[in-house]
Parts: sequence; C-alpha cells; structure tokens
Amino acid sequence: MAEETQTAVNSEIESPPNERPDGAKERVIFTPPVDIYDSPEGLVLLADLPGVSTGSMELQIQDNKLTLLGRCQSVIPPEARLLHKEYDEGDFLRSFILSEDVDHERITARLNNGVLEVVLPRAPRAAPRKIEVKSE
Repeated sequence: MAEETQTAVNSEIESPPNERPDGAKERVIFTPPVDIYDSPEGLVLLADLPGVSTGSMELQIQDNKLTLLGRCQSVIPPEARLLHKEYDEGDFLRSFILSEDVDHERITARLNNGVLEVVLPRAPRAAPRKIEVKSE
C-alpha cells in the first residue's frame, strides 16, 4: 500500500475559517499519524484521531484509493484555561493507494478512544488448476 499526497479537502467538510492578518480566510488541514501492519487476515491501519467522533469523519474507497477525511475538534473543556497545546485541530485528510490484494467489500472500520482501526482483508486468491491441453 503506497501513500498518496493530497492537497485538497472534500468540499462537503465544513469548518470555520481562521482569519489571517491580511483578512483572508484560511483552513487548517493536517495529516493524522498512521501505523500500518500486516496480520494473518490482511493489513491493519491505525490512525490517531483524538477528539474525532464517527459523525465528524468519513472513510471512502474509490478507484483503489482509501481516503480518510474529517474534522478534529478540541477536547479541552470551554471553561478551562489552555496552558500548552500539541494536538492538531481542524480538517484532516489522508489517502492511500490500495494493492490489488485488498478485498474492498470486506473492509471494516472501528473508532475506539480516538484511534481509528481499518482492517483491509486480503482478497481470496484463485487456487491453481491444471488446464487440459487438447490435440487436434
């Protein structure tokens, strides 16, 4: 699975724009950290998405490309005074080109405690078969 760089965000994602000093609007887009490992069932992708809910994210597959996009909200209570911030906040986007070995129909995803787990099962391979050669 090779990673593909994306520069645009799906226009369906709504986020409040930030003001720049020149008055122009800008959107913060970040790339969440991802681990990918191979298991007996197939590949497993883990994405760190603190503050993300299933309603604020989308997982798409099209033309052998898996795309993860959405919006990460702050998990800091509104009445708290922020002293230090390292978590990204704003829109996120990550895309991956899938190998032909992935069975698109059996892909599953689960979000648990801010970690998205996407299981990419291997497609069953055709068993080898003997082809009879006929003579004329």
